[in-house]
Amino acid sequence: MILICGIPSDGPTRLVIDAAKAAGVEHVVLNQRDSRSIGLRVDVRRGEEVDGTLSICSREWPLSTFSGVYLRLMEWQDLPENRIGPAGDLAGVRRSGLFHDALVQWTEMARCRVMNRCSAMGSNSSKPYQAQFIQEAGFLVPPTLITTDPGHVRGFLREHGRVVFKSISGTRSIVRTLSDVKLLHLDRVRLLPTQFQAFVPGTNVRVHVTGEEIFATEMRTLAVDYRYPSSDAEEVKMVAVRLPEVMEERCRALARQLDLPLAGIDLKVTPTGEYYCFEVNPMPAYSFFQEGSGQEIAGGIVRYLDGGDAV
Repeated sequence: MILICGIPSDGPTRLVIDAAKAAGVEHVVLNQRDSRSIGLRVDVRRGEEVDGTLSICSREWPLSTFSGVYLRLMEWQDLPENRIGPAGDLAGVRRSGLFHDALVQWTEMARCRVMNRCSAMGSNSSKPYQAQFIQEAGFLVPPTLITTDPGHVRGFLREHGRVVFKSISGTRSIVRTLSDVKLLHLDRVRLLPTQFQAFVPGTNVRVHVTGEEIFATEMRTLAVDYRYPSSDAEEVKMVAVRLPEVMEERCRALARQLDLPLAGIDLKVTPTGEYYCFEVNPMPAYSFFQEGSGQEIAGGIVRYLDGGDAV
C-alpha cells in the first residue's frame, strides 16, 4: 500500500492517484488541506523500527503498512485553511504545524520508499552546490559566473558572446538572454548574486527519473526557456525520446547521488552530441511533460513506491 500526500487537485498528485487506481495498487490519499483533522502518531523506540498510526476520517493504518510515500507538500503556512484572519483559529493552525512536522520527521526515519524526503530536496536551494554533483555524474556544465560585479559580467559576455542568466537559489526564475536591453539595467546585479552561463546551443531534454526508470522528453522550441515559451513569442512541442544508455545511467547515478528517487533533470544536447546538464528539480511538476508527451511518468512513480522496502 502506498501513501499519497499532497493536494489531490494538484496535477502531479492527481496523476499519481489516477495511476494507482489504474494499476490496482492499494493507496491512501492524505489531503494536506485536511491536516487539522488528521491524526498521526509516530512511535520511536531505540533499537526498533519506527512505527505508529495514521488516522483519516475514522480509519486507521499502521505506518508500517505503507511500502512507499509520495510527498508533494506545499508550505503548511500557505494553506488557505491556515491563513489567520481577524477571527482566525490559532489553535487549529498550531495543530496543522505540529502535524506537518511529525509527517516530515516520520518520512525522514521511515524505512519505506519516499519520493522525496525533504532533507534531500535541499540540494536545489543552491545551484552551485548542485552543479558539483552534476559534474561528478559525468555531465558537462556550461561556463558559469556568479557575481554582483557588473564589470565581471561584461567581461564574461565578451569572452562567451552569448550569455543567459537566472537565479542561483531554488526559487523559480525565467532563464533570459543577456541582451542589450538587460545590459542597461546591469547595475541591479549589485543587489543580488546572480548566475550567468555561456549559452549552449542545441535541444533541451527533460528527463524524469523514477527509481530506475527513465522518461526523456525532447522540447522542440526556439525559446530560451521552454517552460515559458510565450515570453519569447515561441511555441513548444514535446516528443518522447530514448537517451543513449550511458546517458540514462548518468541520470540514474545523479539522482542516486542526490538521494532523489524522483528527479527532473534538465539536459541540453548540442549539435555535436554533447550532453550538458543545468539542474535537478527535486519536486518536478512532471504532469506538464506527461500530458505533453504521453509518457506515463506517474505509472513509474507508483511502480517504485509499490516496490517494498527502500534499497
